[in-house]
Amino acid sequence: MTRPLSVRRLGRVPYARALSLQQALLEERAGDAIDDTLLLLEHDPVITLGRGARPEHVLLSRAGLEAQNIELFETGRGGDVTYHGPGQLVAYPILNLNPDRRDVRKYVNKLEQVMIDIVARYGIEAGRIEGLNGTWVMDRKIGAVGVRISRWITMHGFALNVTTALDAFNLIVPCGISDKRVTSIAQETGRSLALEAVEEVAIECFCAVFDAAPTTVAAALPPESP
Repeated sequence: MTRPLSVRRLGRVPYARALSLQQALLEERAGDAIDDTLLLLEHDPVITLGRGARPEHVLLSRAGLEAQNIELFETGRGGDVTYHGPGQLVAYPILNLNPDRRDVRKYVNKLEQVMIDIVARYGIEAGRIEGLNGTWVMDRKIGAVGVRISRWITMHGFALNVTTALDAFNLIVPCGISDKRVTSIAQETGRSLALEAVEEVAIECFCAVFDAAPTTVAAALPPESP
């Protein structure tokens, strides 16, 4: 059954602000005050630690990160350590998986499929590696997945490298995987794409995979609560 989907294209958003917004929207979705919602944005440079993160997977001290204007956040999503920054398309779906979509592995698989479908539009053949989350171009990771599900309402989501500065990943052991490389759409194609154009493709691909119909597309970040 096709479900309505509210899409919010928010531009550059600090990580803490996006996390606060997700938490507020989760409560609204749990109370059926809003439809399923998809947030599309990019972050200021930040390293995030998932529930399974190991401190040694951050290769620079907190002071060293601050010197490079990179924030460090512990977060409630699954997974290990990852980096977010300009040129990376971040998608945070706030979806109610009740009553018929209560399958975490299937949900993660669908997020991976969205990224596979997005990069296919740019001539990149991507897929999965057994035992590892995310989306891969052979042994090169182009997109990461990390989710949190509370009362079967989803938070967090995926991060797809579009024109991301890949040397930033040298500051961490990405997702705890030391023997694989990181890549981006720009790296694979030699094209520098506008993130806004990739967002358009992402909306189409997300709706196709999740059988959703966008009802509203908003561009404004709502004001913070006093």
